[in-house]
Amino acid sequence: MSDEKEIDYSLANPDTLTKYRVAATISEKVLAAVTKLCIAGEKIVSICQQGDKLIEEETTKVYRGTKLKGFAHPTTVSPSSYITPYTPLTSDSAEANIELQPGELVKIQLGAQVDGFGSIVCDTVVVPSKDQAQDAITGRTADLLLATHYANELLLRLMVPPGLLASGSDEEKAKAAAVKPPTQSKITSLLEKVAKTYEVNIVESTTSWLFDRNEIEGKKKIVIAPAEGTKGDGTPEVGEVWGVEVGMSLGSGKDKAIDQRATLLRRTNNTYILKSQTARKTLSTIQTKFSHFPFSLRQLEEEGGDTKYKVGVYEGVRQGVLRQYELVGDKEGAPVARLLTTLAITKNGISKLGAPPALDLSKVQSDKKVTDEEILKILEQPLSKNKGKSKNKKKKKPAKKPAGGGDDDAEESDDE
Repeated sequence: MSDEKEIDYSLANPDTLTKYRVAATISEKVLAAVTKLCIAGEKIVSICQQGDKLIEEETTKVYRGTKLKGFAHPTTVSPSSYITPYTPLTSDSAEANIELQPGELVKIQLGAQVDGFGSIVCDTVVVPSKDQAQDAITGRTADLLLATHYANELLLRLMVPPGLLASGSDEEKAKAAAVKPPTQSKITSLLEKVAKTYEVNIVESTTSWLFDRNEIEGKKKIVIAPAEGTKGDGTPEVGEVWGVEVGMSLGSGKDKAIDQRATLLRRTNNTYILKSQTARKTLSTIQTKFSHFPFSLRQLEEEGGDTKYKVGVYEGVRQGVLRQYELVGDKEGAPVARLLTTLAITKNGISKLGAPPALDLSKVQSDKKVTDEEILKILEQPLSKNKGKSKNKKKKKPAKKPAGGGDDDAEESDDE
């Protein structure tokens, strides 16, 4: 144990960043594969199973000497009005038979981890009909997707510490660095301007978390549009990894509990010796296979082949060593869009460690556009320093876009 304590798991250790990036490559690859599976008529549970199988297959190919690898988040496919990730059980016939509907907005969330360094991604896609090419996306669906896209681009840029990418004289750089980072209420107000432009609402209490080794809900968090009694804590700094999330709704943005069993759980940091042998065995399986990352009850079903694990899960939740994520949806049953990006903040700016693919703006058409000068100015800012040798070179400089949506691939420079 003493040797493990001496290992530097921060981003100052190049191996840490490498492991995050390997996990990110897997997450993005599986996300792309799962997106192709999301076709009208397909069962959600089947899609989740196939996604989980891909994560397991891909993680076994890397770092063969590392036992701690696998899931940072199971594959979840959330129906249109769901806010939280949804992963149905095969043992529940009603859930197991839920099929995707044509034109439905679904949220795909999943993640891989290597040596405890997890990369979680979430994308929102429109379900295409079987054997039919998807037309251009228009109307309120387009409004929702564009609002989520630009709000995400805005939030990513607000994660960059002030002055980090400043150029000019030493005096100019010092002046830029002296600017205070935006408060969380300021962040919310800026994102609300984007939401208002597209006549949508931010999903209440959308939260971005500080990540760490074996931890996806760290000591800092940014809460957008916080509900009463909730608030964020802390500001982003160099050397940190964050899971940055944006959620938008065609409804009010308020949420309500969905009357379905919680099937997504994770191990907490609480310690308690569970009384029954079955419960202890279940907890041991969870610890070995998933560490402190989220998992699906479906995965325990497939692992054990019986229902004995339910006793262990029940006792674990009751004693606080397991946390279950309750299912929550839009209060009005309106469509919801979400994006989640795992990123690192380095001395050179933002480096994505797992992100949804960029929205194809040519296929999403709306008569609305961002015109607020403050937001447009932020959207024009880069995410990282341009090192000159970047493979992107002149490729990404869309300053003339009406919504200021400068593309976000410029951050691919080496960071440390």
